[in-house]
Amino acid sequence: MPMPLPEKKQEARRAPARVDHPFKGIALVLLSTVFLGCSDVTSKYLSSSLPSIEITWIRFVTFALMFLPVMLPGSPLHAMRTERLGLQIMRGTALLGSSLFFITGLRFLPIAEASATGFISPLFVTALSIVFLSEKVGMRRWIATAVGLVGVMIIIRPGSATFHVAAFFPIVSAFCWAAALIMTRLMSGREAVLTTMAYSALTGVAILTVMVPFVWVTPTWTGIGLGIVIGLASTVGQWIIVLAYRYGDASVLAPFSYTQLLWVSILGFFVFGELPDVWTITGAAFIVASGLYIAHRERVRRAQVLVQAARSPNP
Repeated sequence: MPMPLPEKKQEARRAPARVDHPFKGIALVLLSTVFLGCSDVTSKYLSSSLPSIEITWIRFVTFALMFLPVMLPGSPLHAMRTERLGLQIMRGTALLGSSLFFITGLRFLPIAEASATGFISPLFVTALSIVFLSEKVGMRRWIATAVGLVGVMIIIRPGSATFHVAAFFPIVSAFCWAAALIMTRLMSGREAVLTTMAYSALTGVAILTVMVPFVWVTPTWTGIGLGIVIGLASTVGQWIIVLAYRYGDASVLAPFSYTQLLWVSILGFFVFGELPDVWTITGAAFIVASGLYIAHRERVRRAQVLVQAARSPNP
């Protein structure tokens, strides 16, 4: 059993206490969408030649290699000590699920449609926040959530000639992403960012290494290079997301990830010649409006809590 760290070193490796700076959190979320959008477009491009499991495996191997100094016991950056091992593994599994289901959907769907559908994650965050973050959700936020679900139905149009069963993959991906966000929030201020990222990388690599031999296709050097680009861009984006959730509530920050739709639509046009159709744009508008209203109601709720706290007599 390793010797316990001296008290000062233990404090240095813990995550700093969470501070409410919602505008800083929003700015970080907006920045993360640039990297995540580039990762998604590259994933779709590569999905025409490699299985989604293999693409995701290359992504997570790159992810793990970037955090190798954090994992080595003798490294000054070593940060693998955790008080939330089970939660770290669950978060890593949820993150893996989000990546794998989304990349699988990209193989069959236009990127704007897959991205717009996948952006219902704030709706899942709203529901999960009740159970895991003890947040109160009023009727108006539930109505906004229903509006977002209507947007999803407009995009995927079940029962129509254009419906593809792969449309469900981004929805499952969104649920996994929402679960990862909630677990990030649960550990915020208690676990170091390096620790959270390292365990996510290790969890993904461990699970995918068992799966990838069953679907292996030998990639070209170009494919390997693009896979590394996916890993780099997604890792930087995920890192920024973890930082962002130190500064604001999940239900406040999550809707600003919608700006990723802008990047994937622009890149989708130039790389694949795809333009979102009127149904995708309409459905995305419903989803974005829903998410923004949820963020508005969350700010109102927090303001009310602060007022009540200020009025409460001191014990």
